[in-house]
Amino acid sequence: MFMLIAQRKTQCFIREKMEKVRWGIIGCGDVTEVKSGPAFQKVDHSELVAVMRRDAEKAADYAKRHGVPAWYSNADQLIADPNVDAIYVATPPDTHAFYALKAIAAGKPVYIEKPMCRTYAECLDVNKLAEEKGVKVFVAYYRRKLPGFMKVKELIEKGKIGEVRMVTLHLWKHQKETAGAEMHWHVDPAVGGGGHFYDLASHQFDYLDFLFGPVATTKSIVRNQSKIYKAEDILSVAFEFENGVVGTGSWCFNSSEVNDRDTIEIIGTKGRIEYSTFDFIPVKLFTVAGIEEFSFPKPEHVQQNLIEQVVNDLRGNDTAVSNGQNGARTNKVLEEIVTKFYQNRNQ
Repeated sequence: MFMLIAQRKTQCFIREKMEKVRWGIIGCGDVTEVKSGPAFQKVDHSELVAVMRRDAEKAADYAKRHGVPAWYSNADQLIADPNVDAIYVATPPDTHAFYALKAIAAGKPVYIEKPMCRTYAECLDVNKLAEEKGVKVFVAYYRRKLPGFMKVKELIEKGKIGEVRMVTLHLWKHQKETAGAEMHWHVDPAVGGGGHFYDLASHQFDYLDFLFGPVATTKSIVRNQSKIYKAEDILSVAFEFENGVVGTGSWCFNSSEVNDRDTIEIIGTKGRIEYSTFDFIPVKLFTVAGIEEFSFPKPEHVQQNLIEQVVNDLRGNDTAVSNGQNGARTNKVLEEIVTKFYQNRNQ
């Protein structure tokens, strides 16, 4: 009887605590300035109460500019803060699992920047501990809740292009790196898990997972042609989803600006849909009736819609569409695509 009463008191405490989700950010860098950070303050029943960065001066500056009451230069102190209910891990991928595991061990839900972790194995570690502790894990694949991407899903589900047959992706970005210059962590596989492909294609494959479910098989050609950094810089990939939809994609990060391209086509038996992942150009629907366009401007804080759903999930009012399970699946796909490339480099 005593144990039952204690459990009820704990449950009441959790419900009361989650009436307003109080967030702490580990790693208040560039991504948190506009894309995500302010959203934690603007969403109903949400508040950003603490931030952490190893550089104490930068942590204090961020807190001052964004009206955050507490700041730390030590992650353990933020995790232990009794005023922090949930934690946003916004560091580079090589420390996602490290900090997420600490937060989960402390019983606090985590919202992790994408890709979920540096490796698929790290994702599994995070999900395993979360299951053991009964703690929720979310991943910042916010396109699942952006209006333009939800429109694409709606068009498919309403049968506007009939049965989906295949997907084609082209993401070509001009090379910004120069030989001999200091390289960003985005092209350091030891930090990011791969190069620009890992950083950008993670959004694309996660969204396709949202549309069609898990990828079953991949075949890829992966190279580093420019030799400027260690990561892959050009890829040609074929893949198939478990539901039978097939796809092809090309990613090029070593060309010139004139070749920049960001397009995805979804081809069906009655038409096709074209959209971009990063450029926020209008969604186009091609059918025998003609071409329809649907415009969805880029919101000020691109993560706000997903963060709002995560907050509602934590309060028991919704179920977030991006979680540790589908986040891990995306890591698995990325890893399968580049594994042989890195194995060959290390031989």
